[in-house]
Amino acid sequence: MTNRRSFLKAIPLASAGLALGSTSSASNPILHTHKKRLIRIAHLTDIHVYPGGDSANGMAKALHAAQSLPDRADIIFNGGDCIMDSLHRKKDEVKAQWEVWNSVLKTELSLEIINCIGNHDVWGWSNVGSKKKHDPMYGKHWAEEELKLKKRYYSFDRAGCHFIVLDSTHPKAIYGYWAKLDEEQMEWLKTDLKSVAATTPVCVLSHIPILSVCTFFDGENLKRDNWKIPGAWMHQDAKQLKDLFFQHKNVKVCLSGHIHLIDEAEYLGVKYYCNGAVCGAWWGGNCQEFPPAFAVINIYEDGSSDRELVYY
Repeated sequence: MTNRRSFLKAIPLASAGLALGSTSSASNPILHTHKKRLIRIAHLTDIHVYPGGDSANGMAKALHAAQSLPDRADIIFNGGDCIMDSLHRKKDEVKAQWEVWNSVLKTELSLEIINCIGNHDVWGWSNVGSKKKHDPMYGKHWAEEELKLKKRYYSFDRAGCHFIVLDSTHPKAIYGYWAKLDEEQMEWLKTDLKSVAATTPVCVLSHIPILSVCTFFDGENLKRDNWKIPGAWMHQDAKQLKDLFFQHKNVKVCLSGHIHLIDEAEYLGVKYYCNGAVCGAWWGGNCQEFPPAFAVINIYEDGSSDRELVYY
């Protein structure tokens, strides 16, 4: 697979996009119809919208599909990487990307949306020594403003569930980013989980997977006969988070994107869903075996869940 950083840097912001075909969907069978459903979530992640091409049209089609399901979704979760790239772009290019994002939302969004920051929504981390770091919009500030976030991580209650939105992207000392929680956020998470009743199902939304199978196949990760998963592909603190979730057995569902591939893993009673990408291969067709898609997650009163994949 093409290195994702090289791929993104090679995409001109006004390039011609993928010609979108007819709308279609495919779903997994519902396994829990005898249980009371608490909430139905349309999880759209890695939209990567930009000026030119068909990304705005694709984003609009995905929103329309998510909001017109025969079995209607209650809410939309945006998993981050809203715009094509902010890490490596000049200020005017980033501004143009967010203008497209907001324009599509203004005309197409009718459901409530919950936002999470992705790594490509962060401005200027491609070079931490650049003049950008003195700009008040540097880093996550710009994304927080565009996504109307009071804080980069937060939690809320809805429909008998507790939801936690994490900020899983943090800068390296020299270049790029790591996938993990900072110390402040980890302490907040521990306190937040303690405040939730043990009978209340907890769902965690992060841009980068906490635990994922498909990270093995994102790039050439077998090196010198050993698997080497980059520290930006999956949470480096996955073991610490696994231990924390095991203490709070009402943590039942973790949603992520970032990899543009789709998998489902269950570990110690927690379902980890990595839900592909609305943009597929950055509006260039399928990403490996996976077409552009979003997921619909049903959470039930006992904390169990299932997923439907919509190839819109």
